[in-house]
Amino acid sequence: MSYLTYIALLGAVVTVFLWLRDARIFFRTGLSGYRKAAYWGVVYGALATLGVALSIYNLELLGLGLILGALFLQGRIERENVWGSEGTLQRFSGSVPVHRANKK
Repeated sequence: MSYLTYIALLGAVVTVFLWLRDARIFFRTGLSGYRKAAYWGVVYGALATLGVALSIYNLELLGLGLILGALFLQGRIERENVWGSEGTLQRFSGSVPVHRANKK
């Protein structure tokens, strides 16, 4: 395994982390943009995992390309602004105030 495999693994971890953060924000707020991001995050996480598998089997550049594509597509999903003046740690962990959009 080369150092590119470790970079691919780190990229896949970041992709899965962003998916879980979007899912957490969706469960706390109920906003449709984060619902879409959480659903598509499953696909992008699988694509990043495929990229890691390819990089393990000596196709590092193809695997890194898939991971980069997954990260790029994950960032292009339109999301609502849920943070006002929160700091970096709150944004990193995805802890937002609970304001459900679909209250009954």
